[in-house]
Amino acid sequence: MFHSQQQGFAQSPDKLKITGKIIDSQTSSPLGYASIRLFRSADSSFVAGAITDETGGFVVDIVAGGYYALSEFIGYKPLVTPGVRLTAANAPLNLGTLKVVPSAKTLDEVTVQAEKSSMELSLDKKIFNVGKDLANAGGTAVDILTNVPSVAVDVEGNVSLRGSGNVRILIDGKPSGLVSIKGASGLQQLQGSMIERVEIITNPSARYEAEGMGGVINIVLKKERKEGINGSFDIITGHPTNYGAAANVNYRRKNLNFFINYTVSYRNTPGKNFVYQELYRNDSTFIMERDMRSNLKGMNNSARGGIDFYFNPKNILTASYTWRTSKGKRFSTLNYRDYLSNLSNLTTITNRTQDETETEPNSEYSLTYKKTFNRKGQEFTADVRYLDNWEDSDQYYHENVFKADGSPSGIPPLLQRALNYETEKQLLFQADYVHPFGKSGKFEAGARSSSRDMTNDYAVTQQTSDGGWITLPNLTNDFVYEENINAAYGILGNKTGKFSYQAGVRAEWTGVTTELKQTKEVNARKYANLFPSVHVTYDFAKQNAFQLSFSRRVRRPQYNDLTPFATYSDNRNYWSGNPDLNPEFTNAFELGHIKYMSKGSLTSSIYYRHTNGKITSIRRVQEDGSSYTRPENLGTEDAYGAEFTSSFTPYQWWKMDGSLNFFRAITDGTGLDENFKSDTYSWFVRAMSRFTLWKSADVQLRGNYEAPQQTPQGRRKALATLDLAATRDILKNNGTLTLSVIDVFNSRRFRSITEGPNFYARNSSQGRLRQINLTFNYRLHQAKKKPKEGAEGEF
Repeated sequence: MFHSQQQGFAQSPDKLKITGKIIDSQTSSPLGYASIRLFRSADSSFVAGAITDETGGFVVDIVAGGYYALSEFIGYKPLVTPGVRLTAANAPLNLGTLKVVPSAKTLDEVTVQAEKSSMELSLDKKIFNVGKDLANAGGTAVDILTNVPSVAVDVEGNVSLRGSGNVRILIDGKPSGLVSIKGASGLQQLQGSMIERVEIITNPSARYEAEGMGGVINIVLKKERKEGINGSFDIITGHPTNYGAAANVNYRRKNLNFFINYTVSYRNTPGKNFVYQELYRNDSTFIMERDMRSNLKGMNNSARGGIDFYFNPKNILTASYTWRTSKGKRFSTLNYRDYLSNLSNLTTITNRTQDETETEPNSEYSLTYKKTFNRKGQEFTADVRYLDNWEDSDQYYHENVFKADGSPSGIPPLLQRALNYETEKQLLFQADYVHPFGKSGKFEAGARSSSRDMTNDYAVTQQTSDGGWITLPNLTNDFVYEENINAAYGILGNKTGKFSYQAGVRAEWTGVTTELKQTKEVNARKYANLFPSVHVTYDFAKQNAFQLSFSRRVRRPQYNDLTPFATYSDNRNYWSGNPDLNPEFTNAFELGHIKYMSKGSLTSSIYYRHTNGKITSIRRVQEDGSSYTRPENLGTEDAYGAEFTSSFTPYQWWKMDGSLNFFRAITDGTGLDENFKSDTYSWFVRAMSRFTLWKSADVQLRGNYEAPQQTPQGRRKALATLDLAATRDILKNNGTLTLSVIDVFNSRRFRSITEGPNFYARNSSQGRLRQINLTFNYRLHQAKKKPKEGAEGEF
């Protein structure tokens, strides 16, 4: 695809082109997202600039004249190229290969240094640089995603993009064991100190997997390749209990580079949940209130290490290993109060406790080869990786029933036990090739093969009056999930005048088989699909660009969507998967615009998604008052929206980022139940403001608001939060202290109302309470990047 960073400065008839490439002076590796800016030689005034693409290449459109160029990239010394003389006769002028030198020590304050903006914008991608958001210090990957534009995270850690809960989450562009068997909830164990940036791709091309109706979130982990030994270290303490340490270190000597990331953390996360439910039966109203309080104590360890071997500057082989283990202890108390007709007529009180011990180790092995050619932009990559994950959960439940006055009810106490053992093994092969042609043309092709096997042995038993144990019916089985996906894609793109275009198609062959061993229920599905994509970009004068894009996406039911086992901690409210769930398909259209300004940039987009076989969670309540929630296929969903994202630096000491998303979603339940329908308007906004109070201290405010939203069975209420953070450099700028308060007003509560033909339910959940963190970061042979006036926002 043609990267809009290069296209953002449009060429008008009186403008000419300056081209070139920025690379690492020691490794000759291209530097993607480096900046180059041109200043007039006469008065040093800024004129134009650009950001490099993944190959390090750049194109700047500028009028004829005399200039000097400033090349900058985070962690590298600025490079000044004087004597740039552009005329009609020598245009396009190629500056050649510009080699920037890594920073080996803290740079003097008067030296020009580059700072990556906390948010970088382009037409097809938004890049969120984690380290520049002060409130991320001491947090997890979920905390980071909570405050990324276009992204929302609910109380269970489920991630949605532009209101769609089906989003593909990748680590370094590939599936990873860091996401875990449980999907996005595994990110709660990934410390934010391991993350360099988050990329949001709302309408991916055929290059990416077709999975993910809402788009792709790519989490890029930290890895250095600078000469010698360098790194950074973090120590974290917080309340509620949050202790942690992290190290990101690399050692580079000639053609070998060793890197390792290690994090360890111990957290005690309190949470609470309240449910009010009315059940209508036989002209009577049965009311149930359930109040749950929980504490999750967890020790998490994560290590990621590897070796880069440089056969030569154009051939790199990388081998890496990732290991993560999570050991948790969850204790929950559930208090049920049952009423007849109204809240003044209490009938019974039930107390239930959950005592869970959980172990979740994950391993990932990967081998990657990358070859670049003499021709700019030509490259070949091949990747093989193996994931080996498992999870072991042992839960005990105690339950006692009392009369309304608190006296014994005569019902014997219950002691129950649930054992859950899950495994996941995945083998992945992938190869990609990029071949440039002509002046601006490019052809891409690739293939991918993935094989995944998962198992879940689940059993619930109950103690009898004589001390023995019996197995509860319909709550014990062995579930097996086998998935094979093979894919191939091709993309062709070129540029004609102000038009850049790209068209591609991806073919995927999918086979999924699920089996319940004990009941011998087998569900095998095989299907082949084509997923086309088209992106067309047009450059206008005055630093404006527009892009029209289309892609077809799929949401395949994943393991958690299909497993039939119900959660049992709350034995009146069950959640499970649905083995009969079908995939949903989406056609996504988007028109995007980006405007570059001297002090920032603004992107805006309007989008439309049409989905067939919409998957949503449906709640049903039985006559005994117990509820069952599981995913179901509805008919269609039509979603319309507009989004605005901006990064702006009005003054050297003040930087702002913000995003606003407004959408309408129309859901039709035809095919399941015509009553499951909704037509909702909603919006959410993110805003961050960062102030430099003096040379070594910053203060940041960050606010989120999510407006109310209708659902097929009710509505979700509004949510608003505010975060506060302050940072100060110490130890001659080699160290930084950061104090952050996440959810200052303790207002991050998810509230919803669900209604059916025989029930009304109101829910309020708070997965974690206000969090206060103090983080100390120390840098070894790494520069703390300081902004230079006018440097931010030059995309």
